[in-house]
Amino acid sequence: MAKEIERKFLVASDGWRNATESGTRFLQAYIVTMDDRSVRIRLMGDNRAKLTIKIGAASMTRDEFEYDIPITDARDLMSKAIGLVIEKTRYEVKHGGFVWEVDVYGGAHEGLVVAEVELRSEGDMPDLPAWLGAEVTGDPHYSNQYLSNNPLVSKADHELSYSPF
Repeated sequence: MAKEIERKFLVASDGWRNATESGTRFLQAYIVTMDDRSVRIRLMGDNRAKLTIKIGAASMTRDEFEYDIPITDARDLMSKAIGLVIEKTRYEVKHGGFVWEVDVYGGAHEGLVVAEVELRSEGDMPDLPAWLGAEVTGDPHYSNQYLSNNPLVSKADHELSYSPF
C-alpha cells in the first residue's frame, strides 16, 4: 500500500516561474467522493491517464493507490464525474532537495495557485521557498475533492494577492 505524505501552500508570488519549464495540463474529475475517501480520474496532457483511489482523513498522510488506465476509459469515466472537472497546469520546481508541484488552476478555479511538496515522512522539514504563502495543509477547502464541487467565487476567497500570468 502506498502512502501519500504532502504539505500544501498557497502561492504568494510568481518567483517559482524562473525555476521551471513547461507545465503539464491536467483535467481531473471525481467519480466517488466521501469524507474519508475518493476515486478520481486524471488526464495528463493528451497521452496519459490515471485512476487514483485515496483513503484517509488525516491532514498530511493518506493511503493512495494509483494506476495507469487507457485514455478512452478515462474520458468515458470523466463523463460520469460528480461535480466539476478541474482544469489546471502543473509545474515542477526543484528546491532544497525536494520537488514542489505548482498547480495553476483554470476554468471554475481561475486564479487559484497552490504548491504541494511530497515528503518521505511526516518528520521531513523541507526548506520553504520564498514564493510560498499561507500553509493550507489539511484545510479541506483546498483539496481537489472539495474544489470539484465548489467553484472559486473570487481570488479574495483564497487570499491570493497576485496574478499567475
